[in-house]
Amino acid sequence: MKIEKLGLIHTSATLVPVFADLCQAKLPAVKTFNIADDSLIKEVIERQELTRSVSRRVGSHVQAAQQAGADCILVTCSSIGPAVEAAAALADVPVLRVDQPMADKAVRMGAKIGVAATLRTTLEPTADLIRRRAQAAGKRVEINAQLCDGAFEALMSGDAAKHDQMVGETLRRLAAEVDVVVLAQASMARVADALDPSEVTTPVLSSPGLAIDFLAEQSS
Repeated sequence: MKIEKLGLIHTSATLVPVFADLCQAKLPAVKTFNIADDSLIKEVIERQELTRSVSRRVGSHVQAAQQAGADCILVTCSSIGPAVEAAAALADVPVLRVDQPMADKAVRMGAKIGVAATLRTTLEPTADLIRRRAQAAGKRVEINAQLCDGAFEALMSGDAAKHDQMVGETLRRLAAEVDVVVLAQASMARVADALDPSEVTTPVLSSPGLAIDFLAEQSS
């Protein structure tokens, strides 16, 4: 699969520069464009579920990206993963949910997999993806899913320090119980990067870099 034009679909504009930097570093020859619609994640959080309305709009964004010339599409939000898979089935170009390469790597790395999230609506879709990817790989895994309750609200209220403290505590506790830890949200990656490697020796995986690495490998 040679990627010439990558369409990225986000549920937060804050992820645009994150993926722009990754694409520039790892997919320098690939043209990119972004579609950002935060109404998707806001509705998921408000309703505490992936609604039909959100699923339809995700499908519309995937079709719009395809019509804009994308020969590959990456959707960067884990909370809408099932809608991404449904949209992918109707698309004429490859559509990747951001957490699939991360889930596959976690399954390869261990049988006890920790999943950390700051949103309940992201926790279960990520855990479900890992279960299904493990089944597809013929492996049995045990999943320990932990919600950093209140951390997302702290981040949204502007208290990034409180968010980082709460996530860090969860990651340290979870890492002591599993073979590998998976971060269900890209916003948690900076906390993992700041952990003391002498204190946390368990691998901690984040989706953005692994997703772009996967596309780079597919495009090479």
